[in-house]
Amino acid sequence: MRFYQKDYVVCSFLQQCCIRGRLQACPHKCANCPSTSPALPRNLFARKVKDARQLPQREPGWKLFGKVPPREGSAKDPRWIQKVPEYETRSGRPGNPPSPKQSVRKNLDFEPLSTTALILEDRPANLPAKPAEEAQKHRQQYEEMVAQAKKRELKEAQKRRKQLEDRCKLEDSIGNAALVWSQEILPNWETMCTSRRVRELWWQGVPPSVRGKVWSLAVGNELNITHELFNICLARAKEKWKCMPISDPEADSDGLSLADKEASLELIKLDISRTFPNLCIFQQGGPYHDVLHSILGAYTCYRPDVGYVQGMSFIAAVLILNLDTADAFIAFANLLNKPCQMAFFRVDHSLMLTYFAAFEVFFEENLPKLFAHFKKNNLTPDIYLIDWIFTLYSKSLPLDLACRVWDVFCRDGEEFLFRTALGVLKLYEDILTKMDFIHNAQFLTRLPEDISADELFSAIGSIQMHSKNRKWAQVLQMLQKEQEKGSPVLKR
Repeated sequence: MRFYQKDYVVCSFLQQCCIRGRLQACPHKCANCPSTSPALPRNLFARKVKDARQLPQREPGWKLFGKVPPREGSAKDPRWIQKVPEYETRSGRPGNPPSPKQSVRKNLDFEPLSTTALILEDRPANLPAKPAEEAQKHRQQYEEMVAQAKKRELKEAQKRRKQLEDRCKLEDSIGNAALVWSQEILPNWETMCTSRRVRELWWQGVPPSVRGKVWSLAVGNELNITHELFNICLARAKEKWKCMPISDPEADSDGLSLADKEASLELIKLDISRTFPNLCIFQQGGPYHDVLHSILGAYTCYRPDVGYVQGMSFIAAVLILNLDTADAFIAFANLLNKPCQMAFFRVDHSLMLTYFAAFEVFFEENLPKLFAHFKKNNLTPDIYLIDWIFTLYSKSLPLDLACRVWDVFCRDGEEFLFRTALGVLKLYEDILTKMDFIHNAQFLTRLPEDISADELFSAIGSIQMHSKNRKWAQVLQMLQKEQEKGSPVLKR
């Protein structure tokens, strides 16, 4: 059976039928048409090439996001293909497998990873070859993209190396500081706590390994609370929880008598679930849920005149992360016994207004432009200061940064809380001066989460807590006297 001569010709009808997927007898009855044959071979229209090397070499083409093995018989110019270990391994080329040492990037001079996503390939054989000018243009574009990728990844690698070096230096400095605190300062606390060297170390941040001990010593125990007293208060709280009827946890406890403020125990359950929710350690089922519940309940029974106030849970939680349960309760009770905290947690409106007025004195002294902008927009300090003071910045700032604020707060007392507030305002002064009342209030009640500790403490360090040669305590005392005299300025 003969279908073709040397140079065969197939009619257009048969070509169309093959393209459409059906083959039938040709109505034209062509002499050399294979459709008239009873049996058709499957490789009828396949072009048989005796020697693949006779195919003309195509110009390189593009291959995006793939490491496909080269076609058989196609020779690739090594100048246009990125030869990386991953490509050679997946291409199936013969050769010894690379050793583990060869597969590890030893330096940053090696080809960046992004260059393997763009490989200059030969054009497929069924496409026409590129013109010489277009091929040269593509080669130049390819080389430019590879060079840019190398430059970009080299810059990112240098940035990562710098961050790693800074982290290593920080860890080394923290380790060295921990040795100094544990071996030199803590054993001689009474004589060294006020020295200039210790104050400088304090400003740089107390190492986490000794932070709890430093806080306990700095806060002190003026109330003379013992572990036994904590156990007694905790037992009383547990009895109250058992005997207390189910009530609305959102009910306000301000109208209760002093003795009945123990009823605020119910508020604790609601507030614990809101304490550092991202950590998931104080919520129901977490490892510190019962500990936090115990400390807040014991304090409510220890100070029924104060009871539980929203915000206390954040302070107790920070102490729990750095101290044992009984020691955390002792530090918690003494910390809330400070004049500023007691004024806020007992909601002493007159004394709170005095603190706000003292803050505005130093606000105007340090940041007059922002102060005038806030006055123009009627943005008073109570809008943003109350939340900062109630939680000692533990809710407003990142936890590690809040702990560093606590370090200096334990050293300098309530003055540093307001100095920190001025530091935050100074850090974002340029942004705040361009906002209106609503956006300023929203920004200050929800500070950015990426606050730099170095930038914040640099801003805090530039704040001067002097007004007309008077320090914070002197200004506060003067304003308290004016408050007693009935100054109209403080009655807002």
